[in-house]
Amino acid sequence: MPDVAADRLPPLAEEQMTAEQRAAAAEISSGPRGAVIGPFAPLLRSPELMTRLQKVGEYLRFESPLDRRLFEMTILYVARWWDQQFEWTFHHPLALEAGLDPAIADAIAEDRRPEGMDAAAEAVWELLDELFRTRAVSDDVYARVLAELGEAGVVEVVATSGYYTTLAVVMQAARTPAPGGPFLPDVRGAGAGDAR
Repeated sequence: MPDVAADRLPPLAEEQMTAEQRAAAAEISSGPRGAVIGPFAPLLRSPELMTRLQKVGEYLRFESPLDRRLFEMTILYVARWWDQQFEWTFHHPLALEAGLDPAIADAIAEDRRPEGMDAAAEAVWELLDELFRTRAVSDDVYARVLAELGEAGVVEVVATSGYYTTLAVVMQAARTPAPGGPFLPDVRGAGAGDAR
C-alpha cells in the first residue's frame, strides 16, 4: 500500500537550485541514471553528499561484479525491511528481469523466508536476514556465504544492503512517493510500528 502523505522534499525546479545543486543535477543526469529521481531529489538539498553517495551507487548498480539477481534480491530485502515503496516499486521489475524467481520476490514482499532458493540465493538471504534481525552474522552463516560468493561477494552484498538502507531512510524521512506499482503489502498493520 503506497504512502499518500505529502512529499517533504520534492524535486527542485532548476530556478530553485543553487549553482552547486545545478552542477550536481547535471552530473547525475549525464550518467547512467539520466535524471535526478527517487532518493536523489531529497539528497540534492546537500549536493556534495548526493554526488559522493550516488557515485557509490553508480558503482554498485552498474559496475559491481555481484550477480544481478543477488544484487536485486538484496535491494528487495532492504526495501521490505524499511517498508520502502519507491525502492520496491523501482527494483521489483529489475529483479525479475535479472532472473530472480517471482516466488522469491513474493516471499520477500510478505516478509517471510522464500522457499526453493538455490545455494547462492539462500546464502545471501541468510546473511541479510541474520545481519538485519540480530545485528550480527554467525560463523555458520558467514562460512556459507563465503563459500558461495567469496570475500569480495560478501563485501558487495553487505555494502549494497548498507547503501540501499541509506537511500531507504532518506526516502522514508522525505516521504518520497513511489512512481507506481507493484506496491509492498502492509504486513505489520498500518501504524503498528516495527513488529520485528
